[in-house]
Amino acid sequence: MQLRRGDVLDGAMAILDEFGLADLTMRRLATSLGVQPGALYWHFPNKQTLLGAVVDKILEGVDTPIDAESWEESYSELAHRLRSALLAHRDGAELVSATFASRMTTSEVRENFVTAGLTSGLSREHAELAAYAVLYYVLGHTVDEQSRAQMEEFGALTRAPISPDAPEIIGGGSDDDLLAGDPTVRFQFGLDLFIDGIRARLTNPHAALRNS
Repeated sequence: MQLRRGDVLDGAMAILDEFGLADLTMRRLATSLGVQPGALYWHFPNKQTLLGAVVDKILEGVDTPIDAESWEESYSELAHRLRSALLAHRDGAELVSATFASRMTTSEVRENFVTAGLTSGLSREHAELAAYAVLYYVLGHTVDEQSRAQMEEFGALTRAPISPDAPEIIGGGSDDDLLAGDPTVRFQFGLDLFIDGIRARLTNPHAALRNS
């Protein structure tokens, strides 16, 4: 059977979801598809372009048109869409963050945030800066969220001594301050602060001029 580009992408997504980003190698992918590594390069010239295509697949639903009545709702809906897409895949936030940094994705997510900023009344320059700010807030928050979830899965969120001869930590046991609370609530709180900041900039031109 001829290997298709979609087969390679599906295989890469399967490895990512089951084993994580560190195990997504071209050799492992080729083995899982029953081909030689060279066969993959007919579709993707290197691993970076493959990862860019995986990210595009992860984010394909985030780019759909926003049906919001206000710029605040546009920011919120886009941010929650992005977070949900990242959480749907193991190490999704780490992969998307690295791929955005390398400019290997064709996703229009950042441009959609820019549009929300322009709708609010921000200048083009400030809408661009705001888009970067909210994009990396979502990515950073979700990287942390996924890392903690994996640490919890492996039982690593404890205050036990780091080695047998280390002094015992008073109040040891479950790391309750890391596990407590709904991450969605924490996420929304930070997003509200971001939106409040834009609103304050728009309603207080003197502060906007001072901070430019």
